[in-house]
Amino acid sequence: MSLLPALSFDTAVSLPKAGSYISSYALGVVVGSPVIAVLASRWSRRTLLVALLSLIVIGNTASAVAWDYRSLIVARFLSGLPHGAYYGVASLAAAAMVPADRRATAVGYVMLGLAAANLVGVPAATWVGDHYGWRAVFASVAAGGALTAILLSVVTPKLTPIERSSPLEELSALGRPMVWLTLLTASVGFGGMFAVYTYITPTLTQVSGFSQQSVPEVLALWGLGMVAGNLVGGRLADRALVPAIFGMLIWNVVFLSLFTFASANKTASLVVLFLVGNGFALVPALQTRLMNVAGKAQTFASSLNHSAFNISNAVGAALGGIAIAAGYGWASTGAVGAVLALAGIVPMSASLILASRQRGRELPEVSDPDKSGK
Repeated sequence: MSLLPALSFDTAVSLPKAGSYISSYALGVVVGSPVIAVLASRWSRRTLLVALLSLIVIGNTASAVAWDYRSLIVARFLSGLPHGAYYGVASLAAAAMVPADRRATAVGYVMLGLAAANLVGVPAATWVGDHYGWRAVFASVAAGGALTAILLSVVTPKLTPIERSSPLEELSALGRPMVWLTLLTASVGFGGMFAVYTYITPTLTQVSGFSQQSVPEVLALWGLGMVAGNLVGGRLADRALVPAIFGMLIWNVVFLSLFTFASANKTASLVVLFLVGNGFALVPALQTRLMNVAGKAQTFASSLNHSAFNISNAVGAALGGIAIAAGYGWASTGAVGAVLALAGIVPMSASLILASRQRGRELPEVSDPDKSGK
């Protein structure tokens, strides 16, 4: 996002049209996650992770050498294809390397990369872009992908797919209501964070009173909150997964609501933004929930989780923009986010009701003493 002005200028398109580069990447995530998960269902997880990283290298190398709007659009779409599948498979691989009672913590370590990106990666990429140009940023990402692929090949144990996993068994996730309800929780419930994040710069500068130069430091504080939430969230999910998910959704309702009012004060906005960042704890918890309800469709369901989060990005940004355009102000994104987090409780509650009914049907029938004559 921070590269858009330069991308717009160098590819000779308007800034709004340059936003299509972001949309193209997101579309790649949504398309690639399920397709790759199904087609590669019989691959060993280590082999699949290395292959996905190789695709990341190819996509970002193509981005670095793109010469016009069309070539960059294609390159960003290609770069997005492995995103969801990579995080889904990486979560499964990490969970397979630890005891069952530490699965969510292991998933949290994987997702720590997403949180750390907001703390270190985004400011670093912005700095590289400002000093060496946007091509150097994409080249750096490609180099990072290549290094990670080498490290995974060397240090990761051989991990095989779930026994008898096949494309049809992976697709069976689509027939599981619990999977859909968990994905809906992610698509709606996490949208609140994106509603605020998308418009955070004008909110900080025009409402909170921060200078444009201090925005990166404030965003780094948000990233620090995400890292802390991610680490704590994994441990809470290991102790009690479903209560942790509900607790995190309620946490987001409370602090996104407070942001609407706290954003008018510098100190209060810093505190609340850190606490809003803690809401990232929902990510490893929902990833673990999907792994628990997916049956044999582990790879497919885990990959779809990142499609769901990209949907939440679009939903949050769109609804936040509608509130601003309606004249409610930049800070109104906090209220929009709170409503989305509250709405996320609905599908999660529905999944619990469904699970309770399924358990009730599975209980053996007990004979009626009166009818049996005993």
